[in-house]
Amino acid sequence: MLEEIRQQPTALSRTLSAEIRHVEKFKRAIASRRPKLIVLAARGTSDNAAQFGRYLLEITTGIPVSLAAPSIHTLYHAAIDFRDALVIGISQSGESTDTNLVLERARAQGALTIGITNEASSAMAGLAEEVFLVRAEKEKSVAATKTFTGQVLMLYLLAHALGAAIDLDDLRRIPEWVESALGLEKQIAALSERYRFMEHAVVVGRGLNYANAFEFALKLMETCYVVAERFSSADFLHGPIALVEPSFPVFLFAPSGVTAPSMREMLEKLQELKAETVVISDSGSPVRAATRSIRLRSRLKELYTPIPYILPAQLFAACLAAQKGLDPDRPRTLTKVTRTL
Repeated sequence: MLEEIRQQPTALSRTLSAEIRHVEKFKRAIASRRPKLIVLAARGTSDNAAQFGRYLLEITTGIPVSLAAPSIHTLYHAAIDFRDALVIGISQSGESTDTNLVLERARAQGALTIGITNEASSAMAGLAEEVFLVRAEKEKSVAATKTFTGQVLMLYLLAHALGAAIDLDDLRRIPEWVESALGLEKQIAALSERYRFMEHAVVVGRGLNYANAFEFALKLMETCYVVAERFSSADFLHGPIALVEPSFPVFLFAPSGVTAPSMREMLEKLQELKAETVVISDSGSPVRAATRSIRLRSRLKELYTPIPYILPAQLFAACLAAQKGLDPDRPRTLTKVTRTL
């Protein structure tokens, strides 16, 4: 897992170099067939990438986005009208049975379909009209890291193809920002020692980093066996904050930007409750308000924070697993490819 986390600058650069021309070609093709709705279908870590995609695509293109519920097709056999929709399947392996069924049904009903996967020879690659490859090379750890950030990067490229004001030069800097985040590994490893006996935690994010809260919590659950709940800062204040007591661990994504005021309010409330807060931020204000912090070295536009911000979370989960004497590459009861209906 750690080795694959460290491979991400190279994997992201490779993906950009290989797929930009394809994306520009798709941009020209989609101009005369602009979708009225986008549907994202995924499971597990890929579903967290889809959650990010929902925010990104709605914010930057104005097209409504829905997250597919595959059981509507697999269990209830409902007929969904996908006309004028763009349906995007996201899967590391490309072999997620129910995700692929959503793509198959959507294409049969006239939707434009896209597959985002790390496997060129997968079932998904054969089903979708357009296939965008995450060029992460083989991912051996059960805990997905480099494929997650590759999927997020592909969603930026798709947003660009759909007319979003996303600067390709900014995207080309993401590997550099990721490399900078990797420089925090020793600091994060030392921090993780404090949480060796942690059994419960909450992860909070909002807006474009809401999906990162889901992904960080998932990594804590599957690699460290920590019961980790995840919330937006708004939802957390609507009830779940009642579980916080002194020293209860809360991890927060707090970038600069429009979500900063709500995250600052959240930190102040947690401070009053004497919670143990760990903030991931590039700004001094959240860092000063938290019990502990992981401070990124680069000040980024909020739009481009999700990939650099998930790196410290991935590193923390991998280091905490080592502190607990666990093998994050082979979590109990899990396999790399999970097929569900």
